[in-house]
Amino acid sequence: MLKFDSLALRRGTKILFEKASFTLHRGWKVGITGGNGCGKSSLFELIRGDLHADCGDYSAPPKMTIASVAQETPALEQPAIEYVLDGDAELRQVEQALVKAEAADDGEAQAHLHEQFQIIDGYTARSRAARLMSGLGFKNDQEQHSVSSFSGGWRMRLNLARALICRSDLLLLDEPTNHLDLDAVIWLEEWLRCYPGTLLLISHDRDFLDRVIAHILHIEHQIATLYTGNYSAFEKMRAQRLAGQQAAYEKQQREIAHIRSYVDRFRAQATKARQAQSRLKALERMEEIAPAHVDSPFHFSFLPSKKQPDPLLQVEKGELGYGDSTILNQLNFNLAPGDRIGLLGPNGAGKSTLIKLLAGELDLQHGHIQRAQDLKVGYFAQHQLEQLDPEATPLLHLQRLDPKVTEQAHRNFLGGFGFIGDSVIAPVAPLSGGEKARLVLALLVYQRPNLLLLDEPTNHLDIEMRHSLSQALQLFEGAMVIVSHDRHLLRLTTDKLILVNAGQADDFPGDLEDYRRWLAERNQQSGNPQNEPSSTNSTLSRKDQKRIEAEQRRALQPLKNRVSKLEKEMDQLHSKQQKLETQLTDPDIYQAQNKDNLKQLLLEKSVVDQTLETTEGEWLSTSEELEKASLGSL
Repeated sequence: MLKFDSLALRRGTKILFEKASFTLHRGWKVGITGGNGCGKSSLFELIRGDLHADCGDYSAPPKMTIASVAQETPALEQPAIEYVLDGDAELRQVEQALVKAEAADDGEAQAHLHEQFQIIDGYTARSRAARLMSGLGFKNDQEQHSVSSFSGGWRMRLNLARALICRSDLLLLDEPTNHLDLDAVIWLEEWLRCYPGTLLLISHDRDFLDRVIAHILHIEHQIATLYTGNYSAFEKMRAQRLAGQQAAYEKQQREIAHIRSYVDRFRAQATKARQAQSRLKALERMEEIAPAHVDSPFHFSFLPSKKQPDPLLQVEKGELGYGDSTILNQLNFNLAPGDRIGLLGPNGAGKSTLIKLLAGELDLQHGHIQRAQDLKVGYFAQHQLEQLDPEATPLLHLQRLDPKVTEQAHRNFLGGFGFIGDSVIAPVAPLSGGEKARLVLALLVYQRPNLLLLDEPTNHLDIEMRHSLSQALQLFEGAMVIVSHDRHLLRLTTDKLILVNAGQADDFPGDLEDYRRWLAERNQQSGNPQNEPSSTNSTLSRKDQKRIEAEQRRALQPLKNRVSKLEKEMDQLHSKQQKLETQLTDPDIYQAQNKDNLKQLLLEKSVVDQTLETTEGEWLSTSEELEKASLGSL
């Protein structure tokens, strides 16, 4: 288990979180959530030993094997599959030892090493690496390509495969879906669900979190809170807590206002000065409850386009590709205002190629395309982040689009995308990927397009920005075509799915769950079933697994004890309630001489009723928590 006791982490003078006390048990799958800069990645650095706690303690089992994804990939000439196999350090150590034993003609050492090689499933390592690469979107003929021949996004996929092949006790994944398409995300989802070790996952993909994890560690306002359940369950529990916090805050503000009013009225009166001073001290000692902040910091919407021609765009019998290679045939595509289309399909099938045609960045090889005279395209693609002027500020980028508008109006607009204060006039170069994506979106929104083309718009965006984007897209009046691995965004913003596959782009009759099933059937037919991590992907033995199950049972015991205690308290309170109700049915109690006894009985009855209601509420919430925890440990 990973144990955190009164832990505090800082970055320079900034406190990321403090007084964090929680335990993560072996075999748990935990999602780490919170705003950018709250300390999620720093927590990973602490666990890896790259960062030390500023206060408190962190402990982990000795000799625990940790796997994580490297953020940089050297431009190696090494074959990709060999680079992936390097992720299994023990495999490489045994292979090197075998070479030395064979060179020394040491038969005994060779026998011992071959036995160890079999134990760690070394004879199937290459096929496991190939399946990992295939699941992440690599084609078979790419296994022998050099690492240096791949782009940055594909190198990140190699780093992910390298982490997955490691037989680890603990797997740390920081935004693993950022460089994946939907097919690879679905594959990774299933792989992680079967992973036998402990998983800590940083992700802003709600659907991905919901299907993979059973606990949420949320970092907010320098506090780390552990919740039981998936992301949807966490959202409900947090909303309930924030609603209660907001009510308590508003009640406290009324109390503070009342005290201040008293102080202001009577401070100058000699007869009331002591009481006023006493209340002033009480006011100073009062621990103010922070207001609940549940709204997204991002607020923007698409202004109506000046013109909405119908149709916006038409493609008839189109052939599309690069050079002499044709990717899509017999393409017939019509776009009218209000169309909301999501593109599905395997990697390399032509989704981004189709988007480029619609954006005017690629011409048809054959066929006909008709664009409306007043067509105004808003195109978002990852390469556009690199086309921002690194020396220009967000304000200057907007001023170049519309120099006649006042600086304050531009500042107000950029504020909706999270650019406030000095960040508006700071150069773009040092901005993070998420900040650059927000700026590109801001520039796109400002131009009031009537056709939106979005190619993976959520890469690098956090959950709050994704939420705001989905809300804005729902109200967009023009046409929209989107490629995204974020199923939550697709589900909220599209009403038609098109499958791009095998040279065709046709209507997909089902929903996203149907697409998951279509993928599974396609993989089975191609002889490439969903890959599940074998027992060799974790160093857990059968004895370790039994110990994990025992630890999970022990972890549930406090909840079981609490439920049992609350049930006993409810039984006692029910008995008291019935006894008091019986006494109150006695006519004599309402005689004048028994007035004081009646008041006492009514007071006791009120206290018992209120205590019973509170206890029943706690029993219900604790029982639900126990049920979710029990499901999470299965």
